[in-house]
Amino acid sequence: MSDVSFDGRHVLVIGQRLAPVAHEALGAARFEVAAADRLELLSAAPSAVELVLIDAEAADPAALVAAINAMAARPKPPAVMLAGAHLPASLVRALMKLPRSDVIEAPFTSIDLGRAAAMLMADAPAPAQAVNANARCWTVMGSVGGCGATTIAIELATALARRAPDRRVALVDLNLVDGAVAAYLGSTPTMLLAEASGSPERIDAALLTAFAMRVGEGLDLLAAPRDPKAFERVSQTTVCRMLEVACQVYDWIVIDLPRHHQPWTLDVLAGSDEVLVVSELTVPALLAARSLAAEIEAELPQGAEPRIILNRLASRVFGPAPSLSEAEKALQRKADGGITSDWEAAAASVNLGGSISHHRPRSKIVRDIAVLVDRLMAPAEAGRRRA
Repeated sequence: MSDVSFDGRHVLVIGQRLAPVAHEALGAARFEVAAADRLELLSAAPSAVELVLIDAEAADPAALVAAINAMAARPKPPAVMLAGAHLPASLVRALMKLPRSDVIEAPFTSIDLGRAAAMLMADAPAPAQAVNANARCWTVMGSVGGCGATTIAIELATALARRAPDRRVALVDLNLVDGAVAAYLGSTPTMLLAEASGSPERIDAALLTAFAMRVGEGLDLLAAPRDPKAFERVSQTTVCRMLEVACQVYDWIVIDLPRHHQPWTLDVLAGSDEVLVVSELTVPALLAARSLAAEIEAELPQGAEPRIILNRLASRVFGPAPSLSEAEKALQRKADGGITSDWEAAAASVNLGGSISHHRPRSKIVRDIAVLVDRLMAPAEAGRRRA
């Protein structure tokens, strides 16, 4: 913990509920406890306040956003600590405009608050947390657009969350420009990576929790709002930092990775325990899958060997699609799994918002995903893990 002393420092506490914890945490500080309208006075004129502690439930979120934006416009705004849970994205975005700010997730103790406030006042990043040695990361990417990689990523994450209710699972959509996971699940994307790129070292467990959206029992979604310039605005350091913190918070991470190469693509693949390349049964998709798998193996010879998953397998014997043996001949390798086509179940789930396993639990897709999870979990349970 930092050696910062709060003796005599002017601390403004917004919200009566937060006052007792603040008094216990910050000792001999000079406290002022007030309602949210005090922030308007603080932003309108110079003040001796050095630290503002805000209970996020003490005022309307829109009013807090306006007050924090006004403080950020001042030449030397005070440090601001926001206390709460499931914070609105607009509130987190406003907080990021301040040179010194942090979020502490409720519930917390006076010790937690004191440590976080000391780090904030010392203008130092929070201490690094120990990486979860048991965290597992599976990355899914499509060989071509529209081959069903997003659907498979969603079903994998949902299956993991249901199998291990005592473990936390995150589904991360790194298609920052036009990601569809949130739309498939009927959810709202709240991960503000572009705003965090200015100071990626501030991404910690509390901020990641603010970014996350619960989309199922034990399953959180980390997805950014669509932004045509996101790949330019979000830095490699920001993406890597976010995933590093995710490995501290979650036990299982499933990543929907764009097939187009980005500066952070190899970092994500190198940190994955499993890499799944999804292909549909068309010749162009199979050839693209073969090339993509070969590229990954050449770039990361020590990384996880990519597994090719064939999607939308036809149950009929005859048809225009290549057979499994013909597909493997085009791939020049064995496929590591197959998902049977069930267009009605997939379309219904997307339109209703949610996973196929939720709306159509007897679908062949759900059955095949269960088989795939069994296969992937075997080496995971045996303790095989890559950097």
